Amino acid sequence: MIKFYGYKRCSTSKKAQKWFDIHNISYQYQDLVEKPPKQEDLLKWLTKFQDRGLRYFFNTSGQVYRQMKLKNQMNNMSIDEAAKLLSQNGKLIKRPLVTDGQKLTCGFKENIYEETWL
Repeated sequence: MIKFYGYKRCSTSKKAQKWFDIHNISYQYQDLVEKPPKQEDLLKWLTKFQDRGLRYFFNTSGQVYRQMKLKNQMNNMSIDEAAKLLSQNGKLIKRPLVTDGQKLTCGFKENIYEETWL
């Protein structure tokens, strides 16, 4: 089952949901602001997909990211620290985060969704 971590007020999450709906792909929705992914899940994903880098998982254009001045900390941040931060504040996560346990995408780019989810 595909798990879709989105935010109801995010236009990118809405576009991604619409894409899944158009392609008749079922998913389980979870609001990542109200209920962020668990730290142990994030740790697993950050480790499995570490070739993408930590920035891939962070909402680098978000207000919380800027307020916390995380840009300056990214290069020295460990996977454990990143997992803890992301699990404590869902607004730090690049949305939507979509995974089926084997594959994972952050953000929405139609060509990447076609490659990954079709």
